Amino acid sequence: MEKGKKIFFLILAASCLIPVVSPAIALFTGIIFAFVFKNPFEKQSGLISKKLLQYSVIGLGFGMNLFESLKAGSEGMLFTILSVSLTMALGMLFGFLLKVPKTTSYLLSSGTAICGGSAIAAIAPVTSAKQSEITVALGTIFILNAIALFIFPPIGKLLELTEQQFGYFAAIAIHDTSSVVGATSIYGNSALEIATLVKLTRALWIIPLVLLTRLFFKNKSNKNFIPYFIFFFILAMLLNTLFSSYLQIPYWKEIAFGIKSVSKQCLTLTLFLIGANLNPTMLKQVGIKPLLLGILLWIVIAATSLVFVRSFA
Repeated sequence: MEKGKKIFFLILAASCLIPVVSPAIALFTGIIFAFVFKNPFEKQSGLISKKLLQYSVIGLGFGMNLFESLKAGSEGMLFTILSVSLTMALGMLFGFLLKVPKTTSYLLSSGTAICGGSAIAAIAPVTSAKQSEITVALGTIFILNAIALFIFPPIGKLLELTEQQFGYFAAIAIHDTSSVVGATSIYGNSALEIATLVKLTRALWIIPLVLLTRLFFKNKSNKNFIPYFIFFFILAMLLNTLFSSYLQIPYWKEIAFGIKSVSKQCLTLTLFLIGANLNPTMLKQVGIKPLLLGILLWIVIAATSLVFVRSFA
């Protein structure tokens, strides 16, 4: 029975590499498998999905022009500063009112404000968070990310958002890079490119937040996580811009397109693995108050970002 479950899991995972399988189907399939059978490779799935996401995002950089992308990312810089500050402040306030532990509130606020699980992984050591607090924060973000992948594209269509508007909306309002990429890849290529760059630009705020967190929690620890893959993503864009626009290397556009296509399908596999790690046990660990805090912050950041994209993007 266990062997058959493992084989079935591997077949489903391999099928996610077929182009006709969409990110939403992959995530939904992973969640159904987790609830019906339980993931037989739970620990391995977590490690692989984290690395595969990073490599896939780097691969997407080979399909983007550095200067055009940086222009798109810089347009929302002021709003990013304001939204990160507002989310952190409201997160601590809502957490206090809901009587959610201070560290859990801070981790949830960081994940909502910047980039989900990556931000929590960066902030947790500096706050000396307990494993239970990290699990609750990650579980809450994980659940909301899974929901976002399904509901955001229909919301965008309903509100008649352009691909550019939806790219900004998703990058700001959805927590993790994986779900941002998944939702925008359903919406369109322009939305995907804008959202990827804006999200990764936003993720750079992990660095100043880590420094501020040390002061807030009076922790002098040197332990922190910096998402170095973001810099490789920028390097990939730089190389693509150099090779296609300036050196005009023969067949480079075809090569870059191939890398981008493979990367997008690897992201689909990533979403299947992420979905396969969502299970009833995680839902029980999260609890109602942290989940309510996450939902309240999500509503605030989604509403403000929607106003921004409808007014300026």
